[in-house]
Amino acid sequence: MEILSGRTILRPADYDRTLAFYRDALGLAIAREYGAGTVFFAGQSLIEIAAHGGSAEPGSFHGALWLQVRDIESVTAELRERGVAIERDAKQESWGLIEMWLRDPDGVPIVLVEIPPGHPLRRDVRGD
Repeated sequence: MEILSGRTILRPADYDRTLAFYRDALGLAIAREYGAGTVFFAGQSLIEIAAHGGSAEPGSFHGALWLQVRDIESVTAELRERGVAIERDAKQESWGLIEMWLRDPDGVPIVLVEIPPGHPLRRDVRGD
């Protein structure tokens, strides 16, 4: 199987509230809009907010969005200025990544990640 691209599709209980969160609070750029949703750029990935099929059942998404950022400190300051609640402040995990956690309006976990210099994700380890 060959995967050419991917995206995370969210079907929120409140489309407008979730759209505003990803567009305005997180500041993601719009890749495209269509009659029933909006697709955002998220690094090398896409996040689609669908305006149909949402559930009022909180916590029905059993995963997380993993979004890499260049500088977690500046992102933290930017989000706080926009009034975004930070669930867990940034800290370096035992596996070496610097992670900060928050949630979207439907409770979907979002992990913002900075990959520090020297981490294996930043270098080609095939020759090691």
